[in-house]
Amino acid sequence: MAKSKRDLFLKRRLRVRNKLRAVNAGRLRLSIHRSNKNISAQLIDDVQGVTLASASSLEADLGVVGKNNIEAAIKVGATIAERAKKAGVEEAYFDRGGFLYHGKVKALADAAREGGLKI
Repeated sequence: MAKSKRDLFLKRRLRVRNKLRAVNAGRLRLSIHRSNKNISAQLIDDVQGVTLASASSLEADLGVVGKNNIEAAIKVGATIAERAKKAGVEEAYFDRGGFLYHGKVKALADAAREGGLKI
């Protein structure tokens, strides 16, 4: 039976996450989620099970609410890098989930790197 797009996405997300966890044990995870309208990022400590920092295009202070574009992703990436520094985090690994690494996902990662976060 043919698998749905959602099933394939979930399978790809788990495959990416499991490979990254095997290689980057003990490091923090920069996890992203992209919907049709927004993009968000979280800095997660999997050992303790807590989120240390987060940023989203839904936040009014970023000024990108309702904008589904690369500029919004760049602002979210810069914001997560700034909040990671405040939390004392300099290094994390990038968990793109099941999303392909291009467009908004790539823009967010590049902005986080420019903001000083090593991913």
